[in-house]
Amino acid sequence: MALRMVQFFAVVLTALALVPTGAHLFELPNKFNLSRDAYLTVQGMYAGWAFFGIIDLAALVTNVFLAVRLRRQHPAFSFAVIAVLCFVVFFAIFFTWTFPVNQATSNWTTLPDDWSQLRQEWEYSHAVNAVVMLIALCSVTLAVITTH
Repeated sequence: MALRMVQFFAVVLTALALVPTGAHLFELPNKFNLSRDAYLTVQGMYAGWAFFGIIDLAALVTNVFLAVRLRRQHPAFSFAVIAVLCFVVFFAIFFTWTFPVNQATSNWTTLPDDWSQLRQEWEYSHAVNAVVMLIALCSVTLAVITTH
């Protein structure tokens, strides 16, 4: 029974981690056409989204726990490890590109002169992370359905 709960939470938390990155991915084409002032206004919608980091961290921990629980079940273990690695990549991308841009723009409350380059880094880092999170969701789902 405990394994089923871990599986459930791993899938749900991973799906929730995909939500904000997926939203960013689908917004991307329209946001690149916005003027400086319009972009700054739109970015204001993300105030408070930092709390999604709690879900991301909880999903990582839960997926690690799932991988440990499945260590003797192949291929389920391999899929669980792929999901964990996706979260490691997700956080690496976030702290390499997204977070520094958040700092440079005071979480998009100000726009420095190089705002266009920062926008590109921020938007593309989220787009790549959407793909990474989709792979994580597929992997954890495969880990669950291949468990015996």
